[in-house]
Amino acid sequence: MNGKTQPVTENDLHAYADGLLAPSRRADVDAHLAATPEDAERIASWKRINEDLHTAFDGELSRAVPLAWTQKPRRTAWQAWREWQATRVAACVAAVLLLAGGGALGWYGRDMVTTGQAAAAPPIVYYAARAHDTFAQEVRHAVEVPADQEDHLVRWLSNRMGAPVKAPNLAPIGYKLMGGRLLPSGHTLAAQFMYEDNSGARLTLYVKSGMTGHQESKFRYQEDGGVLVCYWTEGAFGYALAGRVPRENLWKVAQTVYNQVEQ
Repeated sequence: MNGKTQPVTENDLHAYADGLLAPSRRADVDAHLAATPEDAERIASWKRINEDLHTAFDGELSRAVPLAWTQKPRRTAWQAWREWQATRVAACVAAVLLLAGGGALGWYGRDMVTTGQAAAAPPIVYYAARAHDTFAQEVRHAVEVPADQEDHLVRWLSNRMGAPVKAPNLAPIGYKLMGGRLLPSGHTLAAQFMYEDNSGARLTLYVKSGMTGHQESKFRYQEDGGVLVCYWTEGAFGYALAGRVPRENLWKVAQTVYNQVEQ
C-alpha cells in the first residue's frame, strides 16, 4: 500500500447518493464533495429525484391488486359490435398504408392509438416528466455537460449505459442542443439531453436503459404535472420526449428524434 487516496469515481458518487457506498470510502467522498461543489449539487439533485420517486410509488407497492383486474370482463353485444367495427377500420387503414408504401401515411399509422381501455403510463413517463421539471427551469445548471463538449458527453453516456447513445440534431426544426446529464432511473441509468428554441422554450429527451424485452415502437402520450410526454420503446432503450408544448409540436420533434436514434 502506498497510502495514496484513490480518486473518487462516478460509481462512488452514485453509490454515495443511493446510500450504498462502502464506509471505508465515505470520508474520501465527503472530502471530494467539500472541494467540488458541482458534484455535491449533482448528488443533491439525484437524491431529490429518488425522494420524489419513493413518494410517488412506495405506497402503490403495498396495495393489493383489485379483484376486478384479475378477472376477464364480460363483453356486451354493443362492445362486441364496436370491436368488430374497429377491426374493419384497422384493416382498411393497413391496406391504405400498404398501398401508399410508407411516407407520411406510415407516420400517421405509427402514431395511431389502439382501441380499448388505455393502459396506465409506464414509470418512464414519471421519470422523464420529473427530470424535465427539475432541470428545465435551471439557469446555470440546466445540464451537466454542455453542448460544446458533445463528443465527450455522448462517449461518457454510452460508456455508462453500456450501449451507443446519440444526441439527436434538432437544429433543423428550431431546437439547439444545450447539453445533457446522467441520471439514476430505478435500478438502471438514464441519459437526459436538453434542447432550447429561440424563444427559450425547452424540451428534454430522456433515454432509459434496461428495457430489453419491450418492443413497443408506437408513439404514446401522457401528461404528468403539466408536462406532456411522448414515449416509445425500441430494443433495450426507452425514449421519452418531455416539454410544456402542444402535442403537435412534440409529435414533430419525436419524428425527428426517432429517425436519428434508430438509424
